This record gives sequence, structure tokens and C-alpha cells, in this order.
Amino acid sequence: MAKGRKRKAAAGDVATNRQAGYRYELLERFEAGIVLTGTEVKSVREGNVQLKDAYAMIRDGEVWLIGVYIAPYGPANRDNHEPERDRKLLLHHSEIERLVGRTRERGLTLVPTRVYFSGPRSRAKVEIALAKGKDLYDKRQAIQKRDMARDVQRELREAGR
Repeated sequence: MAKGRKRKAAAGDVATNRQAGYRYELLERFEAGIVLTGTEVKSVREGNVQLKDAYAMIRDGEVWLIGVYIAPYGPANRDNHEPERDRKLLLHHSEIERLVGRTRERGLTLVPTRVYFSGPRSRAKVEIALAKGKDLYDKRQAIQKRDMARDVQRELREAGR
């Protein structure tokens, strides 16, 4: 991939957290609505979202998204939003109770994996995953597996010529 070129997200996705699958073992995924202001929605539609160091936490029975960077919307100038403010996630009460129980387990955390627009009215959604941190050994094994798959693809491509 050439330097300076932005990698495209999957179809329909505004932003993805590609590091999440490498750093964590993703156990279970949840779809949540996200509470945004007007300038944040416009900035998200332009794809100005970064999820790299973001996480979610449960405070007072509500789920909050922390560390997501949504760039300020250019034309809004003085009426803009704060880029890294905490944002509330919208989940059913039963899902929140389930997450509270699971996050109390040792080593489990909530990690946002992607941001996208969904439905006929085009609502902003975030996919959060219940995740367990990987050990260094697991990360090395993932790199080795990826390299082997790349070598196999290269060999197959060269054999077909």
C-alpha cells in the first residue's frame, strides 16, 4: 500500500478498528446506536472517525464510548463539537445487564470495531465487541498464520501463470 493513501473500509462502513482483531480475541458483538450532535453526524458521514485507541465502559447503568476521535466539521467553525468527548451508546437494558455481568469477568473489555450507518432513516451505529486481551504469543501466532496464507496465495498465483 502506498504511503499517504487511506485504506478503504468495508462497504457501508464509515470507520473500522483493524487493530481490535490483532490486540484482542473478539468473543461477542453488539450493535449500539450512538448519540451524536449535528456537526458530529456530518463529520462521520465524511468518514472523519478514528477508533484506534477507543473503548467502551459502563457508568451508572449506561454504556459510554471513550476515546473515539471525530474530527471537527469544517463549515461549522465556531459551533463545532469537542473531538474526543465521551459519547453515550444506546442499548437495550437486557443487553447492558448482560455486558455488566460479562465485563466483571477477568480480563474482558468492550472495544468498538466499526462505525456505520444503518436502516432506512440512516442512523449512526457502532459495533462493540466483548473482547479478551491477547498474549504476546497469540499475536506472534496470528502474524505467522497471516504470513503463511500470503505465501500460499503468492505460490498459487505464480503457478497459474
